[in-house]
Parts: sequence; C-alpha cells; structure tokens
Amino acid sequence: MTAAGKFTAACIQMRAGRDVAANIADVSALIEEAAGKGADFVMTPEMTSLLETKSAALFANAHEERDDAALTTLRALAAQKKIWLLIGSLPVRFSDTKLVNRSFLIAPDGVVAARYDKIHMFDVDLAGGESYRESRQFEPGKQAVLADLPWGRLGLSICYDLRFPHLYRALAKAGADFLTVPAAFTRQTGAAHWHTLLTARAIETGCYVFAPAQGGRHACGRETFGHSLVVAPWGEIVAEAAHDEPCVLIAEIDGGRVAEARRRVPSLGHDRAFALPVVATAGPVS
Repeated sequence: MTAAGKFTAACIQMRAGRDVAANIADVSALIEEAAGKGADFVMTPEMTSLLETKSAALFANAHEERDDAALTTLRALAAQKKIWLLIGSLPVRFSDTKLVNRSFLIAPDGVVAARYDKIHMFDVDLAGGESYRESRQFEPGKQAVLADLPWGRLGLSICYDLRFPHLYRALAKAGADFLTVPAAFTRQTGAAHWHTLLTARAIETGCYVFAPAQGGRHACGRETFGHSLVVAPWGEIVAEAAHDEPCVLIAEIDGGRVAEARRRVPSLGHDRAFALPVVATAGPVS
C-alpha cells in the first residue's frame, strides 16, 4: 500500500490523573474539539485513562478489554464522529499479576481495527532519584503491528519503544508510511531527547511520525514533558505543542511526501549484511 492523498491529523495532549472517569471526560472533550476542527485521524497519549505510579491503585483501576470504560466510551465516540481514533494506550489486565500497556486503533464504525502491546519496558534510574520499573507491572508485547488507513499504512509503537530504531525500520520496510508514538515521556528525558529521537525516526524511515503526549505534573507526582509533535518524512517538525498544557494539535498531512522523501534518500533499500567485529584477546604469557 502506498501513501496517497491528504488528510487532517490531530494529536491530543493530556494531563491524565488518578480519576478514570475524569480522564475519560477530559479526553472525550478534546477528541470532540479535534473532530470539530476537521480531524480525520485523532490520536491520544500513552495511559489515556489513568496515569498512576502506585501498583495497587493501578491494578484496582485496570480491567479486561470487555470491561474497560474508556475503551467502550471512546469506541462509541469514534463512531459518532466518524473518525479514525488511536487510543494511545490503556492499562489492560493481562493476568492476576500483570497488565499490558495497549494501544487501540478504532475505525470510524467503532470497531477495533488493531491492537498493539508495548514491547520495550521503561526500567531506568534517572538523576535525582527518579526511578521506574515498568516490567514489574506490565507484560511486554511480543508482536510489531501494522494497520491500513485510508491514506496509507500505520506502524504502532508506544513511548519507550522510541529508543529502539530497529523496530521502526522493520515497520517501514514492512510498508509503514506513518508511525505513532503516544507517550508519557518524563520531563527529564523529554527535555534531553524527545525532539531528537522523533526527528531521527522520521528521517531514518521516511515516515510521518505522530507523537501525542502527556504533559505537566500529574496527581501521582510524576512530571511529563508534553510537546506533542508531528514530524514530516524529511525531518521537519510540522506541528508542535510548545508547552505541557492539555490541547489539540492539528496538522495537515500530505501522504505524497513519504514517497518523495524515500526517492531523495532511498536508504530503506540499502541495507547490507555485515559481520560483527572479532575482538582479539591476548593469549597467556609464556
């Protein structure tokens, strides 16, 4: 499938808290605003329905798909507005001890067109005592996911996946024209790396990159960077929320720019096999 035609994309920037019902109401209002501005494809951030750091509270508010209030509400809203909707992610119960961090692509009839479980777990210790162990709560995904939109093929990812360029190259080589990176980047890592990594993924793949983000200080105490972005295939930032406040970011997308960027630098077809270096070690001294 080749990207073609033009459409209007919207990235929703949120500040999700601990109250699931309030988060659903907030994101619903922002999605309605985006649809009212003519958006054909609307995307929300990672952890749209709940941003929580305490395991007990997170598990208490997470459900299986069939019982998830956010999924039910947003599927109905997509059908009502007749839009494509990417729910950046929801915490979905996987087992008695683990959740999955799952994106949902919703078609304009409200049907779930694709699901993607975050593959890479954010297990890091940052400066200043900031520490995360996502693998304690979440089961990592095992499958990359592509889905066809009316304007081209979409490759799905979530937040920390952004640091693993081989995932995006594989998606692009499998036909992705657009990449989604819904995120809740920390303020510290976002200020250092967010723009650079998103721009690099666009340039490396010749894809549009859509990155709807959480932003600001959340009720759980976590601080996220905001700065939702849309990056064009040649690496230009075509739309940015240059702050961390909730908002709707609108961008006009021209699918023809994907093929144009790849014609100019056709690097997706230039991979070559290579051997890893042999490290010589000194033998025993005689």
